[in-house]
Amino acid sequence: MYDLAEDFEKETAVLAAVDTGEYDCETSIAELSELCETADIEVVGIITQKRPTLDVATVLGEGKVEELQDLAEKLKSKMIIFDTELSPAQIKNIEDICNCPVLDRTMLILNIFSRHAVTSEGKLQVELANLRYQLPRLLGRGVQMSRQGGGGAGGGGARRGAGETKAEVDRRHIKKRIETLQDELKEVAKRRQMIRSRRKKDSVITVAIVGYTNVGKSTLLNYLTQAGVLAENKLFATLDPTSRGLTLSDGREIMLVDTVGLVRRLPHHLVEAFKSTLEEAAQANLILNICDITDPDVEEKRKVTLNVLKDMGAENIPVITVYNKCDKLTQDPLVLKNEVLISAKTGKNIDKLLTAIENELPKSHTRLLILIPYEKSYVESKILQNGKVYSREYLNDGIALDINIDNKNLYLIDTKWVQHHK
Repeated sequence: MYDLAEDFEKETAVLAAVDTGEYDCETSIAELSELCETADIEVVGIITQKRPTLDVATVLGEGKVEELQDLAEKLKSKMIIFDTELSPAQIKNIEDICNCPVLDRTMLILNIFSRHAVTSEGKLQVELANLRYQLPRLLGRGVQMSRQGGGGAGGGGARRGAGETKAEVDRRHIKKRIETLQDELKEVAKRRQMIRSRRKKDSVITVAIVGYTNVGKSTLLNYLTQAGVLAENKLFATLDPTSRGLTLSDGREIMLVDTVGLVRRLPHHLVEAFKSTLEEAAQANLILNICDITDPDVEEKRKVTLNVLKDMGAENIPVITVYNKCDKLTQDPLVLKNEVLISAKTGKNIDKLLTAIENELPKSHTRLLILIPYEKSYVESKILQNGKVYSREYLNDGIALDINIDNKNLYLIDTKWVQHHK
């Protein structure tokens, strides 16, 4: 696996793609350009070809590959990146013709993942995705094995058996490392499930922030909770899930969880690697689907997210569609029910978003104006254990309190004390 962070930082690339009609080629290669920007690679040229199917040997047709070779040489490109997943044989064939290192879309994403993983769990997930990708590609020239520590491929200096090739040794080591990583991630998943169970037992309300990569999820989390999460105008700026508490205006405490961003045609093994982080959404009480309102493909990307949520078994969880970056619009469009138009950068309409969240979540607290007789003043301390007192006024016939009380403790309040429901 090429290490872009070390070998190709701020280098140049020519992008190549085949338009078979299976998906929007123009949009996909524009996204590949964004991925290159995230990896500090300058795109100096793009070449595409319309074909009914990919060429088995070289993806592009024979004449187009020669054109690609000429373009890469003319532009002095350091690499060629294909907007599809390549086989080892295809990589070797294209490199032989173009005399230039060749990467594919998945390799680029994996290298970005490797840079941005921060927590131990994120690093384990990235390594697992890398090894799953490498396993069937051991014979591909130009695909250098990632020599990762902790028993990774090629580590340990194990001796080859009689007649055993280097590829077979590497394959055996990778399979063993994959098993180890899977076991470690199972333990992480158990701990995460214990945390979820504890939240459920403690009646913690969880709101998951999901959506396409680079739509402003981390910016929104930072605005709402001052979380200090890295928020860059780059794809996959955040890989590791972040949880932060937030108190709503009605006194309810909720847990906001930021999740990894999604992209089109994200290979299945990459989704699998980050399944445990995406499961945060499947366990949430409410999902915020963040979308970039300025993106021409905003509707398609909204559906991509919903489809992934469905695959995760989260299709029955309530969803609020949050159209972000409205500060870049000259005129606000109309939004439907369960949709909110905001700017996480400027804070525009954040109050509407919070109101939508409050309305969508199950009511666990009730806001009341009550008058407690002085002989029952001890009730106030019990209210404070699982609620909040906004104001207090001492009157002739008792204490007037504006409270937010946990519904489980409503039995403490005599109905004769209630002056007003707020």
